[in-house]
Amino acid sequence: MSQIEVLAVASEIYPLAKTGGLADVTGALPKALAPLGVRIRTLVPGYGSVLAGLERGRTVRRLDRFFGGPARLLAGTAEGLELFVLDAPHLFDRPGGPYAGPDGTDFPDNARRFAALGRAAANIGQGLVPRYRPQVLHLHDWQAGLAAAFLVYDGGQRPGIVCTIHNLAFQGQFDSKMLNELGLPARAFTSDGVEYYGDIGFLKASVRLADRITTVSPTYAAEICMPQLGMGMDGLLHGRADRLSGILNGIDVDVWNPADDALLDTAFATPAGRAGNRATLQARFGLAPDPDATLFAVVSRLSWQKGLDLLLEALPVLLAEGGQLAILGSGDPALERGFQAAATAHPGRVGCVFAYDEALAHLVQGGADAVLVPSRFEPCGLTQLCALRYGAVPVVARVGGLADTVIDASPMSLAAHAATGVQFAPVETPMLEAAIRRTVALHRHPDTWLRLQQNGMASDVSWRASADRYAKLYRGLLAERGG
Repeated sequence: MSQIEVLAVASEIYPLAKTGGLADVTGALPKALAPLGVRIRTLVPGYGSVLAGLERGRTVRRLDRFFGGPARLLAGTAEGLELFVLDAPHLFDRPGGPYAGPDGTDFPDNARRFAALGRAAANIGQGLVPRYRPQVLHLHDWQAGLAAAFLVYDGGQRPGIVCTIHNLAFQGQFDSKMLNELGLPARAFTSDGVEYYGDIGFLKASVRLADRITTVSPTYAAEICMPQLGMGMDGLLHGRADRLSGILNGIDVDVWNPADDALLDTAFATPAGRAGNRATLQARFGLAPDPDATLFAVVSRLSWQKGLDLLLEALPVLLAEGGQLAILGSGDPALERGFQAAATAHPGRVGCVFAYDEALAHLVQGGADAVLVPSRFEPCGLTQLCALRYGAVPVVARVGGLADTVIDASPMSLAAHAATGVQFAPVETPMLEAAIRRTVALHRHPDTWLRLQQNGMASDVSWRASADRYAKLYRGLLAERGG
């Protein structure tokens, strides 16, 4: 079996730059695919955190006057990952996160910043780096999307193109007047190219021009072909359904391994070993040391998409059932204020940490009884996968990847000893309230609860099966292209 050379292109990669699940995926896939004969090198922007983590970095190309300033293409490794880094200080060396400044406002030049990333990717695909020519470009989300357009409109020999949609809600849509500034030819601005409702669509370009499209769960692949969740792109996706597939995300089971997790108070291999983490979690969030309460937790961005306004509305039921709630995350100021008010009104019952804290997230998963994921839509979701791995029972909306990864504790699945969590639908407050009541009732039956935990911990949440699907997708694409 010959080795396949893949250039992944992404705006985030764990552990160097992360705002969400995209980074976890791009950080984990290279390791998962290596045993299957697929070598992935990843092109990422030269943020300060990336440059600081780069080992044995060397300049492979200098790029003068590159989207407004000088740049270099570096090659090196970091945390076992093979990287190309677009070191363009005028684009990426600035305070804040990958997409926004310290005040949370998007950078006004994001179109130029990520067009530059796409242009560099296309150039590498065309042979920019000596002795390296990828057979496939794998473009992750809108930030990498213009690479497809550059490759197609440049003409000539090109690698195969795979586009992965991690969340269709984020599409990268910019003013059509920027076409020339971004280096796109006039002929690209058509409905068969980058034009999208009168603007330039970065994600639309890759969805329209890629050879294969994937998204991160089978259910979400079906959902985005329908108007309700197609975010304006359902017609295009429906028309390309023969090129679209849903491949579940996994998690890195070495990073997320409760048996040797140094971020836990107590590492454990069975549910019985979780007690110490539960007590530490209660103390960390200022919750009463109540051994009988059902300890619910949230690890999430605080946003409308994640359904956390519904949780605020359902909170009286959770408390009336004797539950506790630990909130870890940040986001919508109104939601932060709402949960903080609840914590003030119910000391010892509700606790909040408004931050992104990777270490604390491990403790939450290792100590909570149940993890709430009431998302209105969820392409895949990683939180519920971590919960399963750590013996926290996921309580999830029946949407997207949540529906694909959690087996509801129905009478039949309980009788068959197959259940791993609690699902609810539709995504409305009364149904969430019912799911909370059902979860508390299950928790009051220790044997049933233990079985849910054991089933979850036995679930395969790794990349094993999904990596095999990606390897087959790459090989099928190359066979179709005669490569």
